[in-house]
Amino acid sequence: MAAARPAALRIEWAKITTSLGLKGQTASALQAFKKRNEEARRKVQVLSEQPQSIDFAKYRATLKNQAVIDEIEKQYLAFKPATYDLRRQIKAIEAFEAQAIKNAELTKGKVDEELATLDKTLKNIEEARPFEDLTVDEVAAAEPEIDRYTERLVSKGRWMVPGYKEKFGDLSAM
Repeated sequence: MAAARPAALRIEWAKITTSLGLKGQTASALQAFKKRNEEARRKVQVLSEQPQSIDFAKYRATLKNQAVIDEIEKQYLAFKPATYDLRRQIKAIEAFEAQAIKNAELTKGKVDEELATLDKTLKNIEEARPFEDLTVDEVAAAEPEIDRYTERLVSKGRWMVPGYKEKFGDLSAM
């Protein structure tokens, strides 16, 4: 019987928020949408419980102009609500939903990759030796550009790194 229920009734709102890890504005927007959904469902329920027939005999007894009542009754009985083929809109919604799911899965993959990279970096940082314990050779092996830059400075006759004195001060003995 659960399959016969409309999809909107099968939504587990709390599960959506927790499983997707929604927080802040997104969670608030989802709660507001849920509230509007429940209010609309209540209004539809109340309206569907109200009588939908018109007692034309009561109007005939009250009003003198029977022709007006006859005309209104004739139009009322002839009225057939328009029906719309919603298949095209439903297909568009399903296509949009499929694209949204595809985009969400791509984003999840990218986020998972980024988290793995960040975890690896964090592990590397936690396992790294303190800077004070590193030798110049180990630093040069880790970043060969340092050696090339130093060689370039020395070949030009520069013995100080530009900006060093400004940043660390002059440490030469006077």
